[in-house]
Order: sequence, then C-alpha cells, then structure tokens
Amino acid sequence: MQCDYFDGGRCRSCTLMGMPYAAQLASKQERCAAALAEVAPSITWLPAVAGPESAFRNKAKLVVAGRTGAVTLGILDDSGRGVDLTECGLYEPGLARTFPVLAGFIDSLRLEPYDVPARRGQLKYLILTHSPDDELMIRFVLRTGHEIPRIRKALPRLVAALPRIAVVSVNLQPEHKAILEGDTEILLTDRSTLPMCVNDVVLGLRPNSFFQTNTAVAAALYRQAREWVEERSPDSVWDLYCGVGGFALHAAASGREVVGIEVAPDAVESARASASELRRQHPDVGPIRFTTADATAEPDAGLSSADLVIVNPPRRGIGSDLAGRLEESKVQEVIYSSCNVDSLARDLALMPSFSVREARLFDMFPQTDHHEVMVRLERT
Repeated sequence: MQCDYFDGGRCRSCTLMGMPYAAQLASKQERCAAALAEVAPSITWLPAVAGPESAFRNKAKLVVAGRTGAVTLGILDDSGRGVDLTECGLYEPGLARTFPVLAGFIDSLRLEPYDVPARRGQLKYLILTHSPDDELMIRFVLRTGHEIPRIRKALPRLVAALPRIAVVSVNLQPEHKAILEGDTEILLTDRSTLPMCVNDVVLGLRPNSFFQTNTAVAAALYRQAREWVEERSPDSVWDLYCGVGGFALHAAASGREVVGIEVAPDAVESARASASELRRQHPDVGPIRFTTADATAEPDAGLSSADLVIVNPPRRGIGSDLAGRLEESKVQEVIYSSCNVDSLARDLALMPSFSVREARLFDMFPQTDHHEVMVRLERT
C-alpha cells in the first residue's frame, strides 16, 4: 500500500507502511511464534488470516482541530495542531465518504474545535462506526454540553446528507487529558444500537461498545472459534470478557448452555438483545445468559460447571488470579483470543496443566505491527 501522508511525513501511525504485505504477515507470524515458543513448544500454527491491506477499517477516531469554519479531521502533530487525514486509504469506502460531509456540517454550525495547546474550544473528536449494511454511528465528543442544542437542531440536515445514519450521540469529555471519551453519553436519535451482521449473527453496538476494527477478519476470528467449539462439542461454554457477545453467540447451539460475563452494562444489554434475536431465528438453541460482572474476579462458581471457556481480555491479559482459577478448575478446554502475545505468553505459563494445540494469527491491523492471535488449549 502506498500512502501520500506517510511519504510526506504528515502521519507515521502505520509503522509498516511501504513494507510488502506478505512480508508484514511473515514478520508478525515470526514475532508471535517466537513469543510462544517456550510456553508452547509443540504448538501447531494454522495459516495466518488476512483481509484487504487497505480500505478495511470500520471505525474512525478522528481528532477535530483547525479553526472554526475550517476544521481538520485526523490527528495532531507534535505541537498539538491538526493534521487532516480525510483521504486516508485505511477506511472502508462507505466510512470514508462521510468525512467531507461531516467536516462541512461542523463548519456550517461553526462548532469550535478544541485547541489542545490553548486548552480552548468544544469539539474534540468524531468517533464513527460503519456497519456491513452501510449504516453509520456518529459520536461527537465535546468538552461540555453547551453545543448540544445546536447539534440536535441541525441533525435532520445531517441525516438528509447522510441517509444511512442510524445512531448519533454526544459524549462529554471535560478533562484536558489524552483520553478519547468521558463517562457521559447523550443519545440524539431514537435508535441506540447499530446492528453489525457478522457471519450469521447480528451484534448490536451501542455508542461505547467495543468491536473489532476489521469486520472481515473479525468474522474469520469468530468462525475459527466456532469451529474449535464444535470440534469439542461441549455442553457448557463460558465466554469471559464477552463484550457484545460475539464469541458467545457464535458458540450457541442446540442443547448447549452459553454464559457471557462482561463488566460493561451497556454491552450486556446489547448481547441480551442479540441473543433474543438469535433465538427468534433459531428456536432450538440452548440457553444463553449474559451477566454484568468482572470477568477477572467473579466467575468461580460458573467455572466449575463449564466444559469450555473462551477468554478475550484487553491487552493486559487475564492475569494471575483468573489464570490460577482456570488452572485449578475442571475446565477441559480454553480458547484464548489475545491482542498482546506477550501477556498471552505470561498467562499460558501460569496454566501448566493446559497444552496449546493450535494457534492462528488474525491480521486485524495491516500496515502496523499490531496483532491478534488465538490459541486453543487442552488440559493434559
């Protein structure tokens, strides 16, 4: 992939830009294999899963900068000034088409972009998500709620310009800190959920829900997990750090109990709605239950009855407490999806009763050294 922003030194976020894509994949595979070699010496690596090397991102997190009436959407340079990246080639076409429309909308309302060096202004970020059905979720991240009435009043005009808008919200982030969003979310539309159709499962994303940035590769990740689950054919599956239920709902089947644990209440509510829809389409599926709890601290009782556990933790991994409980449990198989192979290796070392049978690299982020690797563990 060639990028004028990278070549011109305006953006260096894609650290592997210019490297042939086959070489990128080989480098990531080598990195992950080396990290797991000591804790999983007999591991079998399946072929890496890759999607398009450009136009793959379903989500954009755009810094709003520039000046009132002439905003930039992109990133900040080293001095805290805006660098416009509206022609970046990483985004899905349906998402990229919205950038000039949104910039024009912001300019027409004369919303003041937040000036980081001066600590002045209102609009900090636009966070956008694009669905496979070409629908759109838009989040305006503001310092205060002062501009909400103007955005709300002008919203019909924005919907007329972008008819596929499903959800619009305002997030309030009042602090001068390098954090993307705050705790307060204010919906401006009747709809609160963006449906994401992944394989044969529809996941509902609310404004602050997490979902993988690469829809095509995420679909492959869920298919692989489902395949591993079906090979084992467990009676009970627990999905820890389940988010909106992607792994759990792909594991659902007739006669099988599926339980999801997630700390975010909105995500649990979305997962429950998706489970209801799945049951409507497939009345024979077994019981599906989602619970709001800390996956690291809460699931002891459930682990004693689970045949198979799926974990998809943040970068820090599952940690010693949960790894220890899995080690001491009667769970026979674990599927571990990780975005940090180093924390994965540390966690695997804490579970010596399990051996890694298979692993697979899923390249969610071409042009960078980020990786997603999923491993299948069996108790020995």
